[in-house]
Amino acid sequence: MSNDQLWLPYGKKQVKVEVPQKNLLGVYYPKQIFDEIDEEKTLHKAMQNPIGSPRLRDILKPGQQIAIVTSDLTRPTPSEKMLHVIVEELEAAGIPDKDVFIVFALGIHRPMTEEEMRLAISPALFHRFRTINHNPEDVVRLGVTSRGTPVDIFRPLVEADIRICLGNIEFHYFAGFSGGAKAILPGCASREAIYANHRWMVSPEASAMRIEGNPVREDLEEGVAMLGVDFILNVIVDSQHRIVSAFAGDVIAAHRAGCQLVIERGAVDISQRGDIVVASPGGFPKDINLLQSNKALQSAKDFVRENGILILVAECTEGFGNAVMEQWMKEIAPQEAIRRIGEKFVQGGHIAAAIALIEQKARIFCVSSFDERTVRQIRWQPFPSVQAAVDHAFEVLGKDAKVIVLPEATSLIARVSG
Repeated sequence: MSNDQLWLPYGKKQVKVEVPQKNLLGVYYPKQIFDEIDEEKTLHKAMQNPIGSPRLRDILKPGQQIAIVTSDLTRPTPSEKMLHVIVEELEAAGIPDKDVFIVFALGIHRPMTEEEMRLAISPALFHRFRTINHNPEDVVRLGVTSRGTPVDIFRPLVEADIRICLGNIEFHYFAGFSGGAKAILPGCASREAIYANHRWMVSPEASAMRIEGNPVREDLEEGVAMLGVDFILNVIVDSQHRIVSAFAGDVIAAHRAGCQLVIERGAVDISQRGDIVVASPGGFPKDINLLQSNKALQSAKDFVRENGILILVAECTEGFGNAVMEQWMKEIAPQEAIRRIGEKFVQGGHIAAAIALIEQKARIFCVSSFDERTVRQIRWQPFPSVQAAVDHAFEVLGKDAKVIVLPEATSLIARVSG
């Protein structure tokens, strides 16, 4: 009996697993829709042909204060490459460096260190431009959305004349997609604003691939419209973090065009769910902690059958990534977590509740850098290797169990027929 030898991203390396061919339902990747990848050409083409907007250099005027918002280290946004084409437009418009500052959108993640900022945008750009972390305490209230979310935005962004947002677009399990206006809210908002927006995640309409009728996405875009974003540059990246497509221009129109391509690349039509699903978030930085790796679980949940086994392959060098999430997962039973989040939104607890919903459907095995005791504390089963996890899953579900493998799970979504 022949085996298929498969490799999955794990941190900054790859790990191997062998699955008998007769058991393998499929190994799914985002579709390769480009024959060749020329990142610089892709970025320039997007900037020269903005969607729903004039070219950036035609928007800018000397004397304006320009804010550029980019992602923090938990996102696979290739900030350095994207900033170079933005800077070309700034230079063409005659904007001096002193009138430009770069903001790292943290949401409620930890601040980036000076060295991390330097590496994220390159030493050259770090020394050219003022670079700051978003501070959720230093905000201005611009209003309240129709859903009751206070629109509290980082003061330097409110005071800027022009706001340019960078980001990457992929499926997001409750905002529909990442990217677009999300750079501002939750990216550069107050904790109160983030909590108020994210409380809508428990709505059935708050799901991956959905924008229309999605209360989280509609709420955040309503809030960001009170501030105004003048231009975005969003990209889609592959598993090597190479830019395969770029979309520039209006904060809504350009983002929507990118979302369509994400669907084209990542929607997988399947007729049968797997008994066993092996899922990697896609390696670093997508598996930097469990908070981020959860996105792979959310994608993978629709690929696994009821009472199946979901194997998460995620290094998680920074642990859980959220203290409240950790506490809830260790101390609160799944059903109780779901009940509590339904009564009152708690940041961090909402991730524990989202995972608890998956635990109601499938058992979770875990291959990570967590110690065994910690994994068992959160009711999962730890394994030293993917192979050990898969072999044990066969012992539990039988030698005829069918397997689906998702090496880049966060970039995929299942569309089940039949």
